[in-house]
Amino acid sequence: MFDTRAVSSAAAEVQPCEAERDAAQRRARLAVVADRVRPVVLAREHTLPLAASLVGLFPEGVLRRGITITVDGSGAASLAFALAAAPVHSGSWVAFVDLPELNLAAAVEAGVTLERVACICSGDQWAATVAALLGAFDLVMVGMGRRVRATDVRQLGARARERGSVLVALRGACGNAVWPDAPDL
Repeated sequence: MFDTRAVSSAAAEVQPCEAERDAAQRRARLAVVADRVRPVVLAREHTLPLAASLVGLFPEGVLRRGITITVDGSGAASLAFALAAAPVHSGSWVAFVDLPELNLAAAVEAGVTLERVACICSGDQWAATVAALLGAFDLVMVGMGRRVRATDVRQLGARARERGSVLVALRGACGNAVWPDAPDL
């Protein structure tokens, strides 16, 4: 009745073209997906701005996100304000946790915009409060007026790295407890 050899050979000739077209479409879709998941910023570029007077205190002259810093001594609050001024001016938010003695007028004089500042009392849930703030705020500055467990410090340091926040522990005028783990700076 019908000559099926002619039809099957024509279908065989069409299939490679369709297969090539399908492969090209798949490659194009894969390229779109690859562009979507590619990091916008490289890890070494995840930084916060620093005031010019502080550039010499930090490796590479930048405040790298995800680090833990301890600040000790009577000038701890002043250094914390100086550290927060440039990031806040560029749009970042800062949280001061358990630092009721901070002079916010001094913060304004140091260049900190109070509209981007949160002052928080953690109560009995210090570690949980700080953990919740990491990632929500670019800078989280904590007073060391209480004893802190080493496991909490390690978990908070890991969370800061994961979320890209800078965790700053203040001692001296802001408390005398010991930060039980080695900070990044």
